[in-house]
Amino acid sequence: MTVPVFCGIVPPHILEHLVAHAEDDAVREAAERSLALDALNRVHRAEAPSTPEGIVRERVLDTAERTVCDDHHTQRLPGRVVRTEGAAPVPDQTVDRAYDGLGATFDFYLAAYARHSIDGRGLPLDATVHYGQRYDNAFWNGERMIFGDGDGTLFNDFTVSVDVIGHELTHGVTQYSANLDYQDQSGALNESVSDVFGSLVKQYSLKQTADQADWLIGAGLLAPGVHGVALRSMKAPGTAYDDPNLGQDPQPATMAGYVDTSDDNGGVHLNSGIPNHAFYLAATAIGGFAWEKTGQIWYDVLTGGTLPASADFATFAAATVAAAGARYGAAEVAAVRDAWVQVGVVAPA
Repeated sequence: MTVPVFCGIVPPHILEHLVAHAEDDAVREAAERSLALDALNRVHRAEAPSTPEGIVRERVLDTAERTVCDDHHTQRLPGRVVRTEGAAPVPDQTVDRAYDGLGATFDFYLAAYARHSIDGRGLPLDATVHYGQRYDNAFWNGERMIFGDGDGTLFNDFTVSVDVIGHELTHGVTQYSANLDYQDQSGALNESVSDVFGSLVKQYSLKQTADQADWLIGAGLLAPGVHGVALRSMKAPGTAYDDPNLGQDPQPATMAGYVDTSDDNGGVHLNSGIPNHAFYLAATAIGGFAWEKTGQIWYDVLTGGTLPASADFATFAAATVAAAGARYGAAEVAAVRDAWVQVGVVAPA
């Protein structure tokens, strides 16, 4: 059984900064509404029944089972069904991007790790688009993906970045596997794992090596004119944006900048930059396609059944070093251990 948590792709500190500093009244109002909706959905998620272990199916297919609904700018979930598995594209590009992103994530997990959907048992992938009025977020609610349209001034439609879809669906993978507590370092690991595999979904779809990838989370999500490239950078945490409205990216890359705070469940969206950067360093040191070795190591740890729900960075680092040794050789072990050392987390020898 799992503990339900709400995990939006846009962290609260960005929306709070917009409320306090946005130059445009409409942008500020959109941020206020988005924060209010996030708070409401956080309560709904907390009150939801714990997730069962999954449905046992007689036959698990190697193809996704997708349904996309249109909420028509309300909050009446799930909305009207507008595209189902195998149906032709529709005139609404938001619907088609959601459909394609669900499929790209399903295909990635199946091809890379022989995992059938996010629960490993062929769970249907459902999504709702056009949620709320100029809603500045996207999230996995334990049952479906939900996408806002963005305010149109700072944020574009939240279906534009396949890594955002991969990120949110990976919260579902974590929900059905390690179930990392959404607080402090385990919560930052929860967010980091979603960034890692969200980035790998994009890299797999583009067939990019670790050296070719941009390692950005939410590239394309920021509207033209915004001083920034994405929500987060795994290659260089703290550099994704520096904008009068959004503020400056506050993510640390190493433990030297670790943020000790009670906000955002102990800074889960901030301190995730540290394990994010460790993965980037390990992946580029090992080379090749990042999902093949480095991603496999992280996946082994996430789904191996031995990672404590309250794991801190050192515990997770030690587990990845052990997983590298169990599956690969000395070079991979050294690359993983050194990556953690570079971000200030020392895994036991």
